[in-house]
Amino acid sequence: MSEQTPRASGQDEEQGTEAAQEEKQSLLSGFKEFLMRGNVVELAVAVVVGAAFSKIVEAVVQGFINPLVGAIGTRDLDEYRSCLQGPCTFDKSGELTEGIAISWGPVVSASLTFLMTAAVVYFLMILPMNKYKAHLAAKQPPEEPEPTEVELLKEIRDALVQQRASSTAAPTTGTEIPRQQPGTDLQK
Repeated sequence: MSEQTPRASGQDEEQGTEAAQEEKQSLLSGFKEFLMRGNVVELAVAVVVGAAFSKIVEAVVQGFINPLVGAIGTRDLDEYRSCLQGPCTFDKSGELTEGIAISWGPVVSASLTFLMTAAVVYFLMILPMNKYKAHLAAKQPPEEPEPTEVELLKEIRDALVQQRASSTAAPTTGTEIPRQQPGTDLQK
């Protein structure tokens, strides 16, 4: 009996190892399915690429677009403000000393940064991913549409008609119950 115990425990270990491997495979396949969902992949790509490109785009806006607007206009885009109340006065460092000012230039600058980041993410990541998915979908055979309720009812009707036709055409063996014809009485 002591000889069978090591064998049994060895078998238990093998079964435990196989179960662990199956669980790992199911976890990996579930994780793969999760990752291949379109929205999850697009969202992850957008977050990573958006974070990476946002600094580049911000540098382009701050270093190129804002000075370009400043060259066309009277000052840098970040310095555009409007006075809401009273005369706005600023000290030499550009800080507001009197009045209420709305700094709308930084809002426009941030909007440009957002638009450029969104364009980079869309054209470099989302659009190619959508084309790749369309390419994969084109390779798969088209699925047959499921039959509608009307089609299913027609199939049932045709099967019943065929069954009735085959039962009336078959010779009677004497064990069949006679069918009542319209206008006749079976009790006579």
